[in-house]
Amino acid sequence: MTLRNQAFVVGAYEHHTRDATRIPLAQLHAEVAVGALADAGLTLSDVDGYFCAGDVAGWDAPGCGPFSMVEYLGLDLRHLDTTESWGSAYINHVSHAVQAIVAGKCRVALITQAGRPRAERLSPERMHAEQTQSAHEAQVELPYGPVVTNMYGMVAARHMYEHGTTPEQLAWIKVAASHHAQHNPNAMLRQVVTVEDVLASPMVATPLHRLDCCVISDGGGALVIVHPDVARALDRPMITPTGAGFTVKHLNGGYFDILESGGVKSGAEAFAEAGVRPEDIRYASIYDSFTITVLVQLENLGFCPVGQGGRFVADGNLIAGVGRLAINTDGGGLCSNHPGNRGGMTKLIEAVRQLRGEAHPAVQVPDCGLALVHGTGGQLASRHGSATLILERV
Repeated sequence: MTLRNQAFVVGAYEHHTRDATRIPLAQLHAEVAVGALADAGLTLSDVDGYFCAGDVAGWDAPGCGPFSMVEYLGLDLRHLDTTESWGSAYINHVSHAVQAIVAGKCRVALITQAGRPRAERLSPERMHAEQTQSAHEAQVELPYGPVVTNMYGMVAARHMYEHGTTPEQLAWIKVAASHHAQHNPNAMLRQVVTVEDVLASPMVATPLHRLDCCVISDGGGALVIVHPDVARALDRPMITPTGAGFTVKHLNGGYFDILESGGVKSGAEAFAEAGVRPEDIRYASIYDSFTITVLVQLENLGFCPVGQGGRFVADGNLIAGVGRLAINTDGGGLCSNHPGNRGGMTKLIEAVRQLRGEAHPAVQVPDCGLALVHGTGGQLASRHGSATLILERV
């Protein structure tokens, strides 16, 4: 089944905060929900399908998880989807929402995401340790001290060993993000940096420097996806999902390629369903937990041959208006925000802005009619979920 014109994204909203010390988690979800619905010209009373992940419970909001959030928002639902795949969940939720709408399970689907790791002093390393220490694989992995940074450092080191990729090439990904973030008033890091700046920043996990790593921020966002009949009654741009893919990649008992993520499968599935190719994409939102995350995904999704990612990203090739492929024009996780240590939702929102022509004029891709969003939940060097979505303006 093609997704094209089966449902439409009519509302999108990103929370402005990057420090939610004074905003409870449930309120963050409520504020982004109301914001996205207002953008669509709808209200909470119109919602009959709600899609969320594990962040609805969070570290500071005990209770019945999604049920508590449904009650907090005052929703009257016919459909609930709590699929959890971490940072890729919200991208996966879009295809789930379309499927639910096609199946007649709901007509107005709301997807929310929010998090407060900055307010809670909750680093990715602490989250990883607390969430994995009771997992069945912990007894054979934790003695070796895996944390988020050194796991991604291994991916970068392997790519450099196999393909001759250089730290300078990785740094260009951060440089591109900073060129975009300077135009985003809400971005945490708005100062434009150079390759030399990245390489001069402290080493975190060889060969990754501090500026190769994403920010830790609070915030969140929401999307509203509706039945075609509802969309036609609203005065909003018509953005339709056309192709989606999802898969889980794991260590397979040690028989795996650390440079081949689930994006190989999820990307191929999304492109096939949409009936387009990587060269057709005008804009891409690529999960950027680290610079190496972007480089590997560009190869895995087919934007460049395997091993050529370093050359592809160098010399400003990812900067809007300068390079061949504009990515993460809001500054992405490397410069703008990474709410709840989950970057999928904000990637969706910037893609919607680009397709609507609502991105900042300095980074808006001219006549942007086709965009790709890709997210990773988990870690590239370990088990993770990969979700790819292609969106089209009609």
